[in-house]
Amino acid sequence: MVWRLIDSGTCDAYMNMAIDEAIAISVRQELAPPTLRFYQWQGPSVTLGCYQRSEEVDLLYCEKSNIPVVRRPTGGRAILHGEDLTYSFSSKNTPPYFSEGLLKTYNHISAAFLEALKNLGFHAVMKTRKEKGRVLTGSSICFQSVSFGEITIENKKIIGSAQKRWPDGFLQQGSILLRLNTDEMLRVFRDSRAEEIASSMTGLYHYQPSLDTERLKENIQNAFEETFGVELKVSSLTEEEYSLAIKLCNEKYTQQEWTLSR
Repeated sequence: MVWRLIDSGTCDAYMNMAIDEAIAISVRQELAPPTLRFYQWQGPSVTLGCYQRSEEVDLLYCEKSNIPVVRRPTGGRAILHGEDLTYSFSSKNTPPYFSEGLLKTYNHISAAFLEALKNLGFHAVMKTRKEKGRVLTGSSICFQSVSFGEITIENKKIIGSAQKRWPDGFLQQGSILLRLNTDEMLRVFRDSRAEEIASSMTGLYHYQPSLDTERLKENIQNAFEETFGVELKVSSLTEEEYSLAIKLCNEKYTQQEWTLSR
């Protein structure tokens, strides 16, 4: 079975979200196979969870600092991007891996990322239960909460992920933290505290300062192929997907009505 791999390089925050949704729509309509996408950001950017309150982020500071804020189609909490490798994965809800609901789907995908990190020499662990006691109640930051199937190193979160599910398919978005930018997090997130950030999250560069992101992506690709028994064929957006992404970017993700909808 052949799946699709897209490496988009860097895009602005609004287009990144629009591309992910366009791919998810295309995959659910069976116009494209299951798709793993890698991407990064044109400078620091903030994504809000789909149902998260926008006031948990200092929007005035972000505006003054030219940090775009965009609401994701997926749930979860806010992420400060720019020092991370971001991914999305879109598929229909098909057996044997994706037909048993959110948690089973999430765990299968996490298993691939866990294998990739272990192959690179990281002592990573996949959590099998939600940990509530470690974090500040109501924290706005995604990486300060460790949930089912999420991956940690030394009990600190290294990958934050969230899903959007439909009756016929799903979109999972995730951020692989490369380097902590604690000072900027303290300015961006209203309820953040330095000691809690340091105790609950970490970046891959802390353990391997010379890690090459291309090598990281190659290992993730290999792990996906081994975990799911597929071939990931390098490809790009179709013309229809690109046109839809432009439309979603202009009509949804750049609009304050969407960003401030919670």
